[in-house]
Amino acid sequence: MAEIMDLTGERKKGPAIRRLMEEALQQRRRAQIAQRFLNGEWGVELDTYEADQERERQRAQEISP
Repeated sequence: MAEIMDLTGERKKGPAIRRLMEEALQQRRRAQIAQRFLNGEWGVELDTYEADQERERQRAQEISP
């Protein structure tokens, strides 16, 4: 119990356990979100960004000799 209180910085047992559980739940949620991105379940669409980049490349090629 002393280790949990040192780890969380709380001086009382109840708040120390509560904080430890909250942090554990946050870490689990973050891991689940990261796993969804890694599995491809979630993603980021960058269609307009990629199209803009391609237009910039074409302009640069037209300008450079």
